[in-house]
Amino acid sequence: MASHVFFNGRIVPEAEARVSVLDRGFLYGDGLFETMRVAHGRVFSWPAHVLRFERGLEILRMRCPFSADSLHASALELIRCCDVSRGLARLSVSRGVGIRGYSARGADHPTVVISVFPSEAGPRAEPLRWRVHVSRQRLLSGQDVSRSKTSSKLVQILARMEAEDAGADEALLLNERGELVEAAGANFFWISDGRVHAPPSDAGALPGVAARTLERVCERLTIPFERASLRPEGLGGVEGAFLTMSSQGVVELGSVDGTPLPRSDKVAKLWRDFEALVEEETKPAR
Repeated sequence: MASHVFFNGRIVPEAEARVSVLDRGFLYGDGLFETMRVAHGRVFSWPAHVLRFERGLEILRMRCPFSADSLHASALELIRCCDVSRGLARLSVSRGVGIRGYSARGADHPTVVISVFPSEAGPRAEPLRWRVHVSRQRLLSGQDVSRSKTSSKLVQILARMEAEDAGADEALLLNERGELVEAAGANFFWISDGRVHAPPSDAGALPGVAARTLERVCERLTIPFERASLRPEGLGGVEGAFLTMSSQGVVELGSVDGTPLPRSDKVAKLWRDFEALVEEETKPAR
């Protein structure tokens, strides 16, 4: 982790940032966060991240004391302060301290934090290839709260623990209908009939910023994109599968619960164009 953080309006040494033990983010996971790619010292897809963040604030009926422009400026200042050219930035807000219990009354002073993390990996010649495990944890379709990146991630944490116990890199989650929805920390896609598919928008997945970038890449490459439902048993008939996330971009799926998945050359093309788009939109003009 970098040496400084933005904490409630000031950039301070990380060791000096203190959150109350009565903060509702600590007590109940009552908050939101966004994890964003940093390249060339800039935040990739900031407008899309802040739009999802603001929608999450509306869903949770929470306010942030800083404007989107102010947060962006603070993030860039922090990135410069920590000398992070490539890595991740995380914006977090909790409702703050209120009265005892679930009621949000009196929690009128949110805690706002931005932190940055330098990249530990160098350039890659091809996309990562992960083993995944289908988790027994379940997501619910059609919930408003699933459309915002809340701090309450116990389902995803338990799913990732299951995956690690199974020797896998990531977990796939189903909804109550038994449909594949997303990974614990990523959106899920598959390739069939030469088309890229994603679960329906109401299946229960978080609307990913990297997933939206992937749709833009499909448009650039003229690869058809469709939404459809898929159950785990249907993975045997796909041409390939992959995940998207802000931290890693496009990650190919190599196997599901030990069963190898076919490789599609489209995944490598999508990965290359995804990374090219990040470079195009963050590299300073000469």
